[in-house]
Amino acid sequence: MIAALAAAAVLAQGGFELPDLPPIKREPQVTYVDRAGAVLGVRGGRYGPPVDLARLPAYVPAAFTSIEDRRFWEHTGFDPMGMARALVAGIEAGRPTQGASTITQQLARNLYLNADRTMERKARELLYAVQLERTYSKKQILGLYLSRVYFGSGAYGLEAASQRFFNKPAAKLSVGEAAQLAGLLKSPTNYNPVEQPEASQARTRLVLDAMVETGAITPAQRAKALAAHPRVWKTAPNAPAEYFVDWLDAQARRLAGTPRQDLIVDTTLDLRMETAAAESARATVSRYSKQGASQAAVVAVDGFGRVRVMVGGVDYASGPYNRAADAHRQAGSAWKPFVYLAAMEAGRTPDTLAVDEPVTIAGWSPRNYEQGFAGAITLEQALAHSINTVAARLADEVGRPTVAGAAHRAGIVSAVNTDPAMALGTTQVTPLEMTSAYATFANGGYRAQAYGVERIRTSGGQVLYQHRLVQPAPAVGNPALGELNRMLRTVIASGTGTKAAIPGYDLAGKTGTTSDYKDAWFCGFTGGFASCAWMGRDDGAPMRRITGGMAPAELWRGFMVQALKRTPVMAIPPGPQPPAPVAAPAEAVT
Repeated sequence: MIAALAAAAVLAQGGFELPDLPPIKREPQVTYVDRAGAVLGVRGGRYGPPVDLARLPAYVPAAFTSIEDRRFWEHTGFDPMGMARALVAGIEAGRPTQGASTITQQLARNLYLNADRTMERKARELLYAVQLERTYSKKQILGLYLSRVYFGSGAYGLEAASQRFFNKPAAKLSVGEAAQLAGLLKSPTNYNPVEQPEASQARTRLVLDAMVETGAITPAQRAKALAAHPRVWKTAPNAPAEYFVDWLDAQARRLAGTPRQDLIVDTTLDLRMETAAAESARATVSRYSKQGASQAAVVAVDGFGRVRVMVGGVDYASGPYNRAADAHRQAGSAWKPFVYLAAMEAGRTPDTLAVDEPVTIAGWSPRNYEQGFAGAITLEQALAHSINTVAARLADEVGRPTVAGAAHRAGIVSAVNTDPAMALGTTQVTPLEMTSAYATFANGGYRAQAYGVERIRTSGGQVLYQHRLVQPAPAVGNPALGELNRMLRTVIASGTGTKAAIPGYDLAGKTGTTSDYKDAWFCGFTGGFASCAWMGRDDGAPMRRITGGMAPAELWRGFMVQALKRTPVMAIPPGPQPPAPVAAPAEAVT
């Protein structure tokens, strides 16, 4: 501190030659937004663009200057009075008790220096601070400072902190929220409003007192702010969408090239749907944790292929592995619609009779989930109650390669095995491709190629890429599609999927459980909207008798109750409709 005062004295007399300022470098950021413009995530550089003070309520920057640097608008980069005050307080206490760095000094350290506590570094900090003041306006300095300071919880800069803790842009911060963020800077760990709420409140009160003392707010505004109780988000409100952003990031960069400026990617995701899916996934896994469930994934795709939801796990912070897009798991009986589709295309109908009885195919004898055999039943009954013997014989009769072809036409992209057990879902697939395939059933039989990028633009508005629309080719014809959908409605109405039923909606779907209980699924749809829920474990260990008609059906229903409020209510098409435009990749446009 004494060295800093000495350097300040020499500076005041013009005894130092000021250094040239190195260029201020900032890597471009790519901001991903949902279909309504809500921020989903940011990739690229750590720091955002300088904060535009003109777009903020006056009390927001005042909260920071009041507690960090009251003489910011008067000093020339350093504050000798503040230094002397801090020195006296430290001598009286026998240890340093107050900081004396101005906002400009803190910015100089952030831009050009490290945090070493040496006299040389402090002297250079002062020199750079004075040169910053001579080069930039006070508003520019404060805006740059607010874009770079660390607020904890991974948030660098005011805008990121406002979104992280309050789920709102900085321009909409209240007086109390602004004071709470300003109070964080002294120690993002000790004053974190999530981890240390009482310390954060005490620090906020101190900031509000300082704002009254500096005239930034009135005592009445202070009292109102103290009486308010802003909601602080324990986890980032857009955390579930980070799986989706990770999935899209490489795609977006291929489409736009290496960004040389900040970019905005308009996506297909619906953040409110995503949040509902994530909450349902966490709640259901928690409810069934004693039975061995530890992970879940949820995907929703509309009839045009737009990915509306992609929840890749129950906690992104603990591990970003995306089970929705990257985990290949056995589909169990959720695979059977492809078997029955091939059978309908081969001339069977839902009323065709089959016999549930012991069967052996190439030395393999499938077993049903329930003990015993039902005898003569219709194919509709067999699918509704997920009878394994009937599905296995049906696939053998129509040809397993034919079943594989039907699955690929619907939207399955993974390799499909053709051994006898494939009829029961031994092929490993991702929740994303299963949802895309079910979306083909939901939209009248057209291949719903899943995509997530609608548009890429610069922060200045120049469009670099626009997803174009093309006419789709039908993948599934009638009467087969209409007959399949009739049977899948029965699954929910009276079969294994009754827990997924939502009164008043036209729904269809299929449960899926692997023979060893390692995977449990529910995939379903309404008109123009499909979604799949998967539950299991990352270590591949079996769960304890969790079936697709239990936890996944409950998860799916919990999500769909909310999702159906945000999607047009449509009946499931009885068969192919007139071609509708479906989004397909296009070349980048400039």
